Amino acid sequence: MPKGLLTVLLLICSNVFMTFAWYGNLKLQQMKLITDWPLLAIIALSWGMALFEYCFMIPANRVGSTITGGPFSLMQLKIIQEAVSLTVFTVIVATVFKGEPIRWNHLVSFGFIILAVFFAFLKND
Repeated sequence: MPKGLLTVLLLICSNVFMTFAWYGNLKLQQMKLITDWPLLAIIALSWGMALFEYCFMIPANRVGSTITGGPFSLMQLKIIQEAVSLTVFTVIVATVFKGEPIRWNHLVSFGFIILAVFFAFLKND
């Protein structure tokens, strides 16, 4: 598998875990599963999920970085990660938090993110 594709797949997995680590507690609250939990317990639960995020993010950065023989500069890796992060977030919000509509201004925002990826990969020779 090409390193670039592997990097993106690892970033997708990483961002799924991170999205649930950051926002999953809100869904659990909405479902009335953790209504009485103290904040420190919710933080600990989120940290536990974030551990898996790191298990995918660190390899993604190592496989993808030109420093370790990968195809992407650090700036390109970060721009890709942000685009993946927002894409994963949008899919999860649309499927898990079904009450959040995607509006035209969200689509325009995503368009600008795609432009950011495009500009990050332009050669400055």
